[in-house]
Amino acid sequence: QVQLVESGGGSVQPGGSLRLSCAGSGISFRFYVLGWYRQAPGKERELVARISSDGSSTVYADSVKGRFTISRDNAKNTVYLQMNSLKPEDTAVYYCAVPGNYWGQGTQVTVSS
Repeated sequence: QVQLVESGGGSVQPGGSLRLSCAGSGISFRFYVLGWYRQAPGKERELVARISSDGSSTVYADSVKGRFTISRDNAKNTVYLQMNSLKPEDTAVYYCAVPGNYWGQGTQVTVSS
């Protein structure tokens, strides 16, 4: 059974940082593109960042470019999202995914003073 488990969410003040992790089991991440998505209250789920299977290529939403970094460690079967300079509008539930296939349960990120 495939499971994706996110961790690292929490509450932070504007300008702060968080690092999200997503560990996979029942699946070998090294064969797949991985992504981070988020969904804010009342809004649709949106792509935050995506990374190729070997980590050589990344894509970011315009709203997070220059502030967020996606990375992966295939040996640890884990994908990360480093989030810096956080803004209140980054508040959302963040999900990791094997796009089109599997989703994690999500982790809440709240940015508030």
